[in-house]
Amino acid sequence: MHILLVEDDTDLADSIAAALRSQGWRVDVSDRGEPVQRSLTQDSYDILLLDLGLPGIDGLETLRRARDSGWLEPILVLTARDSVDDRVAGLETGADDYLCKPFAPAELIARVRALVRRHEHRQAGVYRLGDLSFDTHSQRAWLGERPLSLTARESIVLQYLMARSSEVVAREQLNTLVPGWGPGVSDNALELLMSRLRAKIEPAMVLLRTVRGLGYMLEARDEPPSQ
Repeated sequence: MHILLVEDDTDLADSIAAALRSQGWRVDVSDRGEPVQRSLTQDSYDILLLDLGLPGIDGLETLRRARDSGWLEPILVLTARDSVDDRVAGLETGADDYLCKPFAPAELIARVRALVRRHEHRQAGVYRLGDLSFDTHSQRAWLGERPLSLTARESIVLQYLMARSSEVVAREQLNTLVPGWGPGVSDNALELLMSRLRAKIEPAMVLLRTVRGLGYMLEARDEPPSQ
């Protein structure tokens, strides 16, 4: 993996780069945002790790310029700004994930792996989780080698959840995706859809969890479901 790290704190940049290099990854480091756009066009990077509090043009502007130039690979924002507004601004500008300082090197490494893996699956057009796969081109799901019979609504929801596996997806987000639904759809209607979908995918070593007060999360199971 080839990583571009943009961080103006020299000691922190050295520490992060050392942790990433311990995984056998190549890491280039910049302490300013201005060279980033040129670097992204000249080298083949798998992911950009970007601090927001940079001298000169800040991280948000650097992020905006990277996306405006057509760079599609994952961007992970690393910052001490931990307010909801800051996180929303970073995500809406084009970041794929947001990690607040201070953080453990192990968490950073896990986030990097997850973002790059998710991007590779998206590029291939197939999402995989446990024994479950979803082909975005044919809009078909599979349990191992067996095709899975889904309604149109179930297919839309499953694709969205698989693209964001291990993340909590709000009920409101799902409501806006389903044709004919909207913000006013009853919780019971969505819960019924999720219950039917849960029963269909349960054998695939995946777990569709209800996160009380927030939404739903699709994640891999450690053990098969009890009989």
